[in-house]
Amino acid sequence: MTQTAPSKIAGKSIGTVGYGLMGFTQWHGTPFEEAIEVMKAALESGSNFWNAGTFYGPPDRNSLHLLHAYFTKYPTDAAKVVLSLKGAYDGSTHTPDCSPQGIRSSVEESLAILKGVKSIDLFECARVDPNVPLETSVKTLAELIKEGKIGTYGLSEVSADTVRKAHAIHPVSAVEIELSLFSRHALENGTIKTCQDLGIPVVGYSPLDRGWLTGQLKKLSDLPKNDYRHHMPRFQSGAFEKNVLLAEKIEGIAERKGVTAPQVAIGWVVKQGVVPIPGSTTTKRVQENAKAAELTEGELEEIRGFVEEFGVAGERYPEVLQGHLNG
Repeated sequence: MTQTAPSKIAGKSIGTVGYGLMGFTQWHGTPFEEAIEVMKAALESGSNFWNAGTFYGPPDRNSLHLLHAYFTKYPTDAAKVVLSLKGAYDGSTHTPDCSPQGIRSSVEESLAILKGVKSIDLFECARVDPNVPLETSVKTLAELIKEGKIGTYGLSEVSADTVRKAHAIHPVSAVEIELSLFSRHALENGTIKTCQDLGIPVVGYSPLDRGWLTGQLKKLSDLPKNDYRHHMPRFQSGAFEKNVLLAEKIEGIAERKGVTAPQVAIGWVVKQGVVPIPGSTTTKRVQENAKAAELTEGELEEIRGFVEEFGVAGERYPEVLQGHLNG
């Protein structure tokens, strides 16, 4: 049974498709002048829920610096954008710090970089910290809300059990998980159902599975030599060739509908009752991704059959990064 995607997060109206900012500062080093115009195109296309990270890029050039530049140029857009920020995480060591000091430091540093041009509508600890009781972390976030430093808080990469426990301590405003046709774990392990039962909006990152569902990957050599995906399990020889088969079936549906493969993939996420946050660094792709394909029940069943027939080879992340998943 299909669901209706959330229309509000943190009490504010959002478009059907959101926007992930990681690519600009994490992978591509896009000049801010160019990035700002792509972000403007996303907003004008209805994608006003923006997802950023304190660790998306180096300390002197991450999402926050880009956001400061954007809202300095377009100050009136601050009221139109719903900003979700992941933090309390060391990107260089891939370790969370969700202690009261760690969370507060992350929020304070973020506010210092933003310099008042935009508020933090939703703050998420990027991963659950196994060394800090969940209650301690949530109570700190609740204090920051009361102090007016963040609007609401969310959870990222969490289990259904963690959602229930956190929500009982202080209401959760959103849960961010990875969701795509290639990554359906949150549908299968009860996380998404738990959120929907509790009325918590779900945000799905990587809806195109790091490029698998763009229609652009046919052989390993399609990846640039220095591309980070060479380290990801689904892009290894053997797994790659198998995964192409499922991707091509999705392309076939898109071609028949007169839309693109990304639009079908994003439309599938929407049908799960989840807000997809595709990331792109070009205006053309941003505008394309903002138009989720409307899938019929028959098409959803067809996709389900392809998934069962072909499956997906490889884990979501390499082993070194799996420790803090589904916390």
